[in-house]
Amino acid sequence: QVQLVESGGGLVQPGGSLRLSCAASGGIFSFSIYTMGWYRQAPGKQRELVATITSVSSTNYADSVKGRFTISRDNAKNTVYLQMNSLTPEDPAVYSCNARFRQSYWGQGTQVTVSS
Repeated sequence: QVQLVESGGGLVQPGGSLRLSCAASGGIFSFSIYTMGWYRQAPGKQRELVATITSVSSTNYADSVKGRFTISRDNAKNTVYLQMNSLTPEDPAVYSCNARFRQSYWGQGTQVTVSS
């Protein structure tokens, strides 16, 4: 069984930055082959894609975060990151990590709050 554990969420002021991490463990014996993604869900809204990174580090971003967020991965650490800069009041949500290769796995999520 694959486990994904997110960390790095918290409270930040508008314009601030946060770096989220997602560490994979368990049955994910070959982390590098997985497409990893970050998704977010705000209260009363559907979960939406934030960013993905493939096994060859090809990235894709939601239009709303392009130029502000950066997804990256460290295969040696079985970890994917989301660097979030210039956070706005539209960014607060629970951010969840996803690993996908034949099956899809989800972490429990980490809360991001943007408030002055």
